[in-house]
Amino acid sequence: MGFEGGGDGGGGGGGGVAGEEEDVVSVNGLSMKTSEVEAKLDEGNIQEAESSLREGLSLNYEEARALLGRLEYQRGNVEAALRVFDGIDLQAAIQRLQPSLSEKPSSRRSRSHSGSDSLHSVSQHAASLVLEAIYLKSMSLQKLGKANEAAQECKSVLDAVEKIFQHGIPDVMVEQKLQETVSKAVELLPELWKQAGLYQEALASYRRALLSQWNLDDECCARIQKRFAVFLLYGGVEARPPSLASQVEGSFIPKNNLEEAILLLMILLRKWYLGKIQWDSSMMEHLTFALSICGQTFVLAKHFEEVLPGTYPRTERWYTLALCYSGANQNETALNLLRKCLNRHESPDDVMALLLAAKICSQDCVLASEGVEYAQRAIAKAEAADEHLKSVGLRFLGNCLGKKSKRASSDHERSRLQAEALKSLDEAMNLDRENPDLIFDLGLEYAEQRNTNAALNCAKECIEATGGSVLKGWRLLALVLSAQQRYSEAEVVTDAALDETAKWAQGPLLRIKAKLKVAQSSPMDAVEAYRFLLALVQAQRKSSGSFKSSAEVEDNKVSEFEVWHGLANLYSSLSHWKDAEICLEKARALKPYSAAILHTEGSMHEARDQARDALAAYTNAHSIELDHVQCKVSIGSFLLKQGPKSLPVARSFLSDALRLEPTNRMAWYYLGMVHRDDGRVADAADCFQAASMLEESDPIESFSSIS
Repeated sequence: MGFEGGGDGGGGGGGGVAGEEEDVVSVNGLSMKTSEVEAKLDEGNIQEAESSLREGLSLNYEEARALLGRLEYQRGNVEAALRVFDGIDLQAAIQRLQPSLSEKPSSRRSRSHSGSDSLHSVSQHAASLVLEAIYLKSMSLQKLGKANEAAQECKSVLDAVEKIFQHGIPDVMVEQKLQETVSKAVELLPELWKQAGLYQEALASYRRALLSQWNLDDECCARIQKRFAVFLLYGGVEARPPSLASQVEGSFIPKNNLEEAILLLMILLRKWYLGKIQWDSSMMEHLTFALSICGQTFVLAKHFEEVLPGTYPRTERWYTLALCYSGANQNETALNLLRKCLNRHESPDDVMALLLAAKICSQDCVLASEGVEYAQRAIAKAEAADEHLKSVGLRFLGNCLGKKSKRASSDHERSRLQAEALKSLDEAMNLDRENPDLIFDLGLEYAEQRNTNAALNCAKECIEATGGSVLKGWRLLALVLSAQQRYSEAEVVTDAALDETAKWAQGPLLRIKAKLKVAQSSPMDAVEAYRFLLALVQAQRKSSGSFKSSAEVEDNKVSEFEVWHGLANLYSSLSHWKDAEICLEKARALKPYSAAILHTEGSMHEARDQARDALAAYTNAHSIELDHVQCKVSIGSFLLKQGPKSLPVARSFLSDALRLEPTNRMAWYYLGMVHRDDGRVADAADCFQAASMLEESDPIESFSSIS
């Protein structure tokens, strides 16, 4: 096998030439047959082989050793190659080569410079031979399982290059083989450190590879960037920030592994957009993982939109975009994409797309009917294929049916849908009993239907299944206990939840605690709880977490508007009108056009016997939000007091309120009053009974607040 044979070494600065019959090696304008050298090596005469090369090609000791070692390596004699390489004094060779290579050749070439250029070329040949030898020595050590020693040798190659080319490798006038050796060494070094288990050295080598001037081609640089990003994401090692020496003033400095990995992957995508590198689907896979775990799915969606058409099948692209937008809480956009995906001309039987569409629809009463259809189709397709997917489909079907029941046109229809919802959730539980989300959904549905004992058991089971790490389980348990009028126990649960919950996520729990204090006739304690809550939400507003998604923030955060509005209602109930008005002004500054604020104003006017102002406030609130249940109830109760002529209108408002919220006890109570004054005693008795039953199971805040 000649010098130009295959293998990791790839050939040296001398540049061997493969002839048709027999391989030769050429250096400094001289050539000789490799068979002569191989024969001496086969006989074990390394010294004679070295002397033959030195005499035949006018080489010095290091260069001859480099050629011999490369030949042994290419022949597969790794240990023999290592013995040859051990005889090379790298530092001595570098000291000889440094003066002739450290100076940049003049950009203005002339005949007078031909001599110096020739000398420069000869020096590069020598440098290429010696550096490749050390690189191959590193490869030999790696193959023998000596990763640490291999990394040290590989590092010495790069250190030598930096000494020789003190201003970085120029992008012209560099011999191809020398550049190849440098590129391979730059790419190999981090991998060797990883194999040796020295991960901080690997991180430093990756950064050195990308920040130093190695004159790497785009594909080589892209491979290093991708491997670095993968190591940052999955290596399990926390990277230290880049050294101050490598930081450019005004540039973005990543704060952690995730930021640095995302930056690298975005740079890779940019290179692909510009046509500098080939498409690699794993880039998007890694970016998807990175942006998903930090909640930036909206940013991910933008990158998928920028990918050229044809890169992904369009239904796959639509589904992926729908996932991204759903994660970013942009459900309308996500559902529109899924509708395109599930079109009968595209992929109408895609189970995953059907399940995602059903999940999105299960969060909105208006879309619940559409969600029922998606869930039923998903269940039919997953029937024989996957029990888990069938369980997920049944869960979303139950959720959609529960939401649909809230818009039912009759009590009979509502009861039927609620029964079907429970049946679907029970079937899902039979298939997946250990799913805490499913347990929570079943408990919430029981709570909505005022089966508080069953809801209580599910809430406890959910907390046990999650180890108390999921906030919504604690909230459900506290609200169910409050619905059973067990306020002190609900407060104990809330305090326990606060101990288990991170500070930024405590908002909903503090709101529950404030309302529990109100229910226990401890208004000043309630005010104190609201003050804690206000401090928290104001701190959240001022802080800016770099990797918090909007969905995460909304789930774990109470708005400042809610706090001021809650305080206004509290002060109003205490007849502290001035304090209530101050709080309302604060709330109005955050939401100038709010039905909730106008409703509170109306109740304050009504409490102070300002009937006309109260009715005006209620009417204005109703015009802003036609489905505001409290406004409908308040207008109905106000009209009830105006005499027999107003009873039909009052009944209309109260019936409409119950259509929107069948469990509103005050609506049932006032409707009973309307029936009583209208002479419908039996209907009045039914309404009063419903109001009484609901009062016994009325939570301090709606169960829908945690759905």
